[in-house]
Parts: sequence; structure tokens; C-alpha cells
Amino acid sequence: MVLERTRSNRRPAGYTALLERYGIQGVRNWHRSFIVDGVTRHVTTGPAGVDEAYPVTYWPDETPGDHLEFALKYDGTNLVLLATLFAAIPVDAIVEYIQSTPTGKYARRIWFLYEMMTGDRLPLANVSSGNYVDLLEADEYFVIDAEAATKVRRQRINNNLLGTKGYCPMVRKTETLNRFIAKDLSARSKEIVSAYLPELLKRALSYLYRKETKSSFEIERIAPSSSKTERFVSLLRSAVTDNLCTKSHLVDLQNQIVDPRFRDTEYRSNQNYIGQSVNWGNERVHYVCPRPEDVRDLMFGLIALNERVDCESIHPVLHATMISYGFVFIYPFEDGNGRIHRLLIHNILARRCFVPPGAIFPVSAVMLKRPAEYDASLEAFSRLVMEMVEYSLDDQGKMIVTNDVGAWYRYPDMTPQTEALFGFIEQTIEVELVNELAFLECYDTTKTAMQEVVDLPDRDLDLFIRCCLQNNGKLSNRKQSARFSKLSDDEIQRLEAAVATGYPEKPSSR
Repeated sequence: MVLERTRSNRRPAGYTALLERYGIQGVRNWHRSFIVDGVTRHVTTGPAGVDEAYPVTYWPDETPGDHLEFALKYDGTNLVLLATLFAAIPVDAIVEYIQSTPTGKYARRIWFLYEMMTGDRLPLANVSSGNYVDLLEADEYFVIDAEAATKVRRQRINNNLLGTKGYCPMVRKTETLNRFIAKDLSARSKEIVSAYLPELLKRALSYLYRKETKSSFEIERIAPSSSKTERFVSLLRSAVTDNLCTKSHLVDLQNQIVDPRFRDTEYRSNQNYIGQSVNWGNERVHYVCPRPEDVRDLMFGLIALNERVDCESIHPVLHATMISYGFVFIYPFEDGNGRIHRLLIHNILARRCFVPPGAIFPVSAVMLKRPAEYDASLEAFSRLVMEMVEYSLDDQGKMIVTNDVGAWYRYPDMTPQTEALFGFIEQTIEVELVNELAFLECYDTTKTAMQEVVDLPDRDLDLFIRCCLQNNGKLSNRKQSARFSKLSDDEIQRLEAAVATGYPEKPSSR
């Protein structure tokens, strides 16, 4: 079977050619390749990704195997597209290609991935000689380190994937991620914290734990009770040491977070989706979760991934992204998934010593302030699923998924989510953490100056400062008559001056 040449001077190659050849619609790789007559190699970048043009000397020949090799060489290793194509390309074409170059590194990679993803053993003898080759290029992808990679004798492949067949996200080494890693945000946060006294830091962290709790609930438009708030704060405080990415811990977290009536003892057994009712009987579906029969294997793979990447060679933010976003995409429980997703970020960053000891980054507060970016990080994945999944809804809102899109949940490209989480963490450190510490330092200075004017009770002192900061540095007449009528005009003016001196710039943390 060959791929026909088009009459146009612009012919697709690699993934794009194969997707067109087998009629697979609604999906594209982040990088698309085209062979164009009379041009030199050049790149065009747009919102949907990269289109690259190559001169005719790059044409990979006609067979599916040739285009698979071209795809790995120039378009990258896209596991979900490979899984989709392996189901469409006749097995004889795969075997014929591998037999034509049995020791070639791309043939061995395609061979290994085919057998890993399909579970079918091709009628080929083991490679008996030659060097082992890495499955993924370490300068293009984040991979497990060489010591942890699995040597596969059949194809003489070093399997350096981050995950396993059950769940294996991919993250590309983009310029954005390389820049974030070079900034060493962990060291930056420790530098900021080290400039403040332990007592002030303790007070700041107490506030940040509550701020994170409030923000995490508010993202889901939930107003928690005081007892629920305290329980979540306790969960955040306990999330600095224990590995929460185990089935027993996750079930326990869900039970502590949700209403007792909606506690789960197992992963969900219903088909879940995220949507909203437009009107009676009309649901707008934003995301279709994995089928319940797939959830157990996906969660087993997620937990295995967590153990596999819990090492120094994997950056903590990369680790936190793959587990936390992977968890919320799998959506293993009926309720509480979003809050657990954000709690897992704190758990991994703390356990991996990315944050200063005992500290917390109010990442949810940044997500709440930047909702478009947070939604975009979720939609970068959900949009792909929604383009592929087929489903029906009955008049009771019960969903039935009618096609198998399990590979899309199993092999996600988490590059966009990793870039987004780095951005949230950077703002958390440079804005939220800095502002809170600066606020408290200014508060202590202001409080001392105010007490030299009049010895107000702490509650009244706090209220005076807050009222001034909310009213351009002045106490309103209404507040003065209602709460501070015992103070003279001179005292009011001197207290306002103390606030103005203590807070030369209006704080934005609270």
C-alpha cells in the first residue's frame, strides 16, 4: 500500500500524510511536515502549532513505514497519534518496513512502540547484535535517566519513557520550559524566605494556607464552611511529607474533602462528564472523562508513574504536572477531583523539597487570578478529547461513550500544562509570596508606630489599617463615627500618617 502523490506542489509527509491517507480527522500533531517543490527548508509558527516545509529531497518515499520513520525523525514522537495509526495501518505494512531495515534505530523504535501499545507480537526475530538505542532523544524530551531506563533485548531499545503502557505522558523540551528551569525558582523562593525572621514567616504561612484553601474552593464556586476550611488547611499542612499518590491516600482525601453523603470507597463506576445545563434537557458538555472501565488501569498507571519519576533527575514541577493534571483528566471520583488535583501539586513540590521547609505556594490563588490561563491549561487537553470522542446523552443526563478513545487519556502530551504550571509557580513566588511577606513586615512597622500614638486593641488596630488601605489611606467618616469615635481628630490624622508611612504602596496580596 502506498501513499499517493498529489498534483499540488505541497505534499504532506509524516503524521499529516498518514492521517489523511487513513481518513483520521479532527486531530493534528503540534508539528506538521510538507514537501514543497522549489523551496528551502523553513518553518511557519501559528496558534495551532508549527508547519515546516522541506525541499523535495526530503520526500520519504511512498509506504506507510517510510512516513512513520519520517514522522519520528522530523515530527517527533506522538504516542497517541502512533497508537491511532497503528490501529489503521495494515500489520503487513509495519512488518515489511521493519524487515527492510531491521537494525535501523527508527525501525526498532516503531517496532517496540507497536508491540507495547497494541500488545501484539510481530512475526519478527529478535535483534541479535548492535548497540542499544534510546527510545526518545533526551535533548528533545524529558526522559527517565539512563540508570532507570529499561533495556529491552528484543529490539535492543533503552526504554526511557517517563511512564508505562498504562499511563505515559510526554513532555517536550521547549524553549519556554528550558527558560523556566534555568531560573531555578526553588532557589529563588528560598532566597526570598531567608530574608525574613522566622516569626514573621510563620505568620505569613498561616495566612497562605488559608488563602490557598479559599482559592481552591472558589475556583469551583464553592463557599466552604469554617469546619471544612479547617479540614482542608490540615490536609495541606500534612501534605508536606506523605506520598499522597496512592489509592488508599487518594480515597481518604476524597472522603475528607467532600460532603459525607458523596464519599467514594472505590474509583468511580459511572461515566462522568463536565458540563452545564443550557436549558431543560440540553447539556453543554465541556469534557468527557475516561470510561469507567478504563479508570482503574489509568490510575494504576498514574500511581506507577509517580513512583517512577520520584527521583532527582526529574524536575519537581514536571513531576507535579504529570501527576496533578493527569489525576484531574482521569477524574477518578464522582466529586472532589479538582481540589485533590491542586492539593497534589503542593504535595509533590513539598516532598521534592522544591519549596522552603514548611512553606506553601498559594498556586490556586494565582490560578484564580488568571482563570483564562488556568482554563487554557485544562482545555489544551480536553479540546483534543472532545474532537475525537463520540457520545450520547439521555433525557436524564446519563452519558454513553460509543467509541474507544482510551489512548488519548493514556498518552497525553503535557507540554502545555507543564509550561502553565511553571508560570503559575513563578507568579506565586514573585508576587503572592513576596507581597504577603512584605505586607506583614509593613504591618509590624505600622503597628509599632500606631501604638506610639494610642494603644489600640489589636482588633481595632487591624481594622484601622484595613480601612485606610481600602480607602486611599484615609479613614472614612462613617468608620470613624461607628468604630473610632473615642479618638480625637489629631489622633486619627497621626494614625493615618503612620499607615501611609508603613505602606508607601498599596499592597496587592490581600
